[in-house]
Amino acid sequence: MTGRDHDPDTRGTPVWDVGPTPALPRLESDIDVDVCVVGLGGSGLACIGEFIRLGARVAGVDAASVGGGAAGRNGGFLLAGLALFYHDAVTRYGRDSARALYQLTLAELDRIEAETPSLVKRSGSLRIAESAEEGADCERQLDAMRADALPVERYEGPEGMGLVVHGDGTFQPLERCRVLATSAMAAGAQLFERSPVTGFGASSVRTERGRVRAKHIVVAVDGALDRLLPELETRVRTARLQMLATEPTTEITLTRPVYARWGYDYWQQRPDGAIALGGGRDIGGESEWTANATPTAIVQEALERRLRDGLGVHAPISHRWAASVGYTANGLPVIAEVRAGLWAVGGYCGTGNVIGALLGRGIARWLQAGDDALLRPFMEAARA
Repeated sequence: MTGRDHDPDTRGTPVWDVGPTPALPRLESDIDVDVCVVGLGGSGLACIGEFIRLGARVAGVDAASVGGGAAGRNGGFLLAGLALFYHDAVTRYGRDSARALYQLTLAELDRIEAETPSLVKRSGSLRIAESAEEGADCERQLDAMRADALPVERYEGPEGMGLVVHGDGTFQPLERCRVLATSAMAAGAQLFERSPVTGFGASSVRTERGRVRAKHIVVAVDGALDRLLPELETRVRTARLQMLATEPTTEITLTRPVYARWGYDYWQQRPDGAIALGGGRDIGGESEWTANATPTAIVQEALERRLRDGLGVHAPISHRWAASVGYTANGLPVIAEVRAGLWAVGGYCGTGNVIGALLGRGIARWLQAGDDALLRPFMEAARA
């Protein structure tokens, strides 16, 4: 491996890690607030922001840094809908639920863009078919989305043949987390890094050096959710997702992010020309079901073959990294009161940038204002 493969952090440095980061303290005392949110990624920070807007006193803690987990180490895709392709979601959850969830995520995409417009590009996304079977599946997705008047059309271009899904986009995920954290602190939230949770008590969160006492506790993490809350071991399983990125290049020009090979591989070109490419989890096999977020040779070699042989890009590789994410058996995220007053959201099945923000806000609205409008469609889909 090349580039930054030998960082002390064996997960590798993501291509998104540029610019200043807010300097947050450790939690080193006991504090009292209305709400404690565990996890300072996209979902946790959206949750904190919504609680603040609703008048709550909020603290947030993270074992690492702001956006240090999957929220700042993903592919930078903003996709409407669920992890399943739309026609599969219709089959599994019913048309009404699939349509309602898709429309909710489209609205959340609009909100994310409005909140951090300089970090978002809404170019649409491509699903590229690499076999006749996948092409037929794209047609089924097209028919299902058109039946519900969702924004999609056939695509044929330099990337191949498939679908263009309008409304989707890309963003800078780590910078967005940092912006949200800075805004939350300016609004009065108390945020703490390098403060791993050691346990939960009645209305309290214990860390290595301090404790947060709160009426409501929300655990908003994705990867290793099953380790933090063993009650969820049968509902969510942690997997490793791996990526690489190149130095800026003009060898190719990509105007939209791409999903290919049934969504197992994905890539985009950043504004500076760098290619960020991820996937290959199926090539790693069972070994990728792990909380160990260290890049592996077998997956990284597969990603490099895709980059060199598939995309024709020979620019030097500057970054290799990995992240832990949560998967559920039914493809729906976890929304659960695990213990009295202790709630968990996570398990986004690899597509948490939009759904995580949506559910972070949804759990805040439910707990602070009794409004379940953002959570109810997920609950109804789970009952389908």
